[in-house]
Amino acid sequence: MTTHQVVSKGEWVEARKRLLAKEKEFTRMREQLSAERRALPWMRIDKDYTFDGPDGRETLAQLFGDRSQLVVYHFMFAPEWEVGCKSCSFWADNFNGITAHLRQRDVAFAAISRAPLAKLQAFARRLGWTFKWVSSNGTDFNYDFEVSFKPDALARGDATYNFAKLSSVRSGGSVLKNFAPSDMPGISVFAKDESGAIFRTYSTFGRGIDMMNTAYHYLDLVPKGRDEAGGIMAWVKLRDLYDR
Repeated sequence: MTTHQVVSKGEWVEARKRLLAKEKEFTRMREQLSAERRALPWMRIDKDYTFDGPDGRETLAQLFGDRSQLVVYHFMFAPEWEVGCKSCSFWADNFNGITAHLRQRDVAFAAISRAPLAKLQAFARRLGWTFKWVSSNGTDFNYDFEVSFKPDALARGDATYNFAKLSSVRSGGSVLKNFAPSDMPGISVFAKDESGAIFRTYSTFGRGIDMMNTAYHYLDLVPKGRDEAGGIMAWVKLRDLYDR
């Protein structure tokens, strides 16, 4: 903090304007990339998926409700775990307030995990979450969307994540070698047409979900940044554990 150069107001404004030019170019590039994302071809979902939800068994189509678009957050919570992933929880702390805004733009939202519904609901109550969260326990959903991995696939090195073999995936600048997670995070987007057909329109994993974390973007504005030189997300805890 004490090694930053200190300059006059005029010098600071000039430096800020130089950075602003780069920020504007980045914004233009981001808008172009977003347009290309929306223009991706779609993949039809022909498999029937059902989930345990607060209203009983629900199909993938029912998760849309009366909307034609659906965003799914793949929340890391394996059946044998007692609590959900702290990193996914960091993301989930952003979800409560956005669902009404998404619905206004014809978008439904749900988180999906492999843990039993009772565990999801208990964890949601603990952290005050009210967004829709359903269990894919006992189904192929997580495996088909490559956010959960069976032990034999991990042992053979056949597990795929972020459209590459898991052993070659990079996280925070390091290759995930000798790392055998049962579940990983991601986001998938679906659309439903007037006939009821469902399509996968987009998926993103790993660092691709960074832009969905509001707190991270605020941290990117401050001098200390994310302060993760000692390990990506090493400082993150469940929200109710920071003051303990």
